[in-house]
Amino acid sequence: MNTYAHKDLLEAGLTDWRDLAQGLHARFATGDFAAGLRFVDAVGAAAEEAGHHPDVTLTYPQVDIALVSHDVGAITGRDVELAQRISAIAADQNIEARPADLVQVELALDTADIPGIGPFWAALLHGDTDSLQGGDVVGNARVPLLWFQDTDAHETPRQRFHLDVWVPAELAQERIEAALAAGGTMVDEEAAPAFVVLADAEGNRACVCTTER
Repeated sequence: MNTYAHKDLLEAGLTDWRDLAQGLHARFATGDFAAGLRFVDAVGAAAEEAGHHPDVTLTYPQVDIALVSHDVGAITGRDVELAQRISAIAADQNIEARPADLVQVELALDTADIPGIGPFWAALLHGDTDSLQGGDVVGNARVPLLWFQDTDAHETPRQRFHLDVWVPAELAQERIEAALAAGGTMVDEEAAPAFVVLADAEGNRACVCTTER
């Protein structure tokens, strides 16, 4: 099954959608709960017809939708086709997409002993150790994904946790500049545009990440 990289998705013309850390994401500004319910009902019917089901979050002013092919752990043609169908439903219902509002946060923890500490974090965040899958703790969608960044063993105190803030690729530079203007400093931009490391005034670090390579 073919998978889609960032450049492939640009060519697919998915103007309502952005690829972040875990699949395709979109936010639709429904404006009120009743409109959101009608939209979600139509999306659900399209998903049933396609035999492919998105993650949908309905709140009063908006509907957030995420698509990924879990069986291959990537974005595939099934996701692209359903995303296009959902965008058509939104257009038919006069619902506007808000790609500039999209952001996804992951937690990263430096460790030299993933087998030693991974089960603890899996049990703490999700109640059991089954959610530890390789170097990630995954499960409840309300809990940010936690991934372990392999590092050399060390005793010197240092920051172990950092946030990965995933944004649409075209918004990354704007977000970086806003953080720098608000008192941050640039730590490392060698891997840009994939990720840039920033720090606050006390040296706490975070990464602004995109799927662009």
